[in-house]
Amino acid sequence: MPMYRIIVDLSDRMLYLLNDDVVVRGFPVGIGKILTQTPIGEYTIVNKAPNPGGPFGVYWMGLSRPHYGIHGTNDPSSIGHLVSHGCIRMYNEDVLALASLVPIGTRVTIRE
Repeated sequence: MPMYRIIVDLSDRMLYLLNDDVVVRGFPVGIGKILTQTPIGEYTIVNKAPNPGGPFGVYWMGLSRPHYGIHGTNDPSSIGHLVSHGCIRMYNEDVLALASLVPIGTRVTIRE
């Protein structure tokens, strides 16, 4: 069984999926604005919800820090930019691919 974990690198605006410490996928992301920065730290995925509605695109994965998550977007042009209120935005097809691989409890490291 794969041991996945996620690293979100804010400096290059990428989310990396690792299996046993080897990067297996990289996805471009949108991150928090200057005033609502994405929080650096160690978290876990605590819930998953398809079709959350609104600006969250086709999928939501909530983090152990309340009100923060990894989610899709209804504005694909925002990916790669400082746009969110602190969440990690992904293209809808990317968040679906990621969500199909990572279970609840997956470690998420957010670093500068």
